[in-house]
Amino acid sequence: MNNKIGHTRWVIPEGYIPPGSHGPAPEFTSHEAFCVLNTNETDAHLAVTIYYTDRDPVGPYRLTVAARRTKHFRFNNLNDPEPIPLGTSYSSVIESDVPIIVQHTRLDSRQSENALMTTIAYPCPN
Repeated sequence: MNNKIGHTRWVIPEGYIPPGSHGPAPEFTSHEAFCVLNTNETDAHLAVTIYYTDRDPVGPYRLTVAARRTKHFRFNNLNDPEPIPLGTSYSSVIESDVPIIVQHTRLDSRQSENALMTTIAYPCPN
């Protein structure tokens, strides 16, 4: 079976970590996240670059998804080389050394009526 499902470069052009939360942490902490599916027989080594409207890009943030596994990452928890500021618009490019699938999710819990949004990231041709 061919496990090379996906692409090696993904773009999430819309990013924004809401600056407030309503409800117990960490379940209801407002956040942006991306989920990675790696169907390959080898680990996926990721490099994430964050782009802003008013300053130079930051990255790469280095992450790994084990072979034949899935993993969720919160943009809120990316700290090296620096944290992503809350309440700031940004975009992200996720690159991998093997083909992967990427999905994007936002939980906005600034009010008690929570809003959850999810979409597949944009796959760039390899």
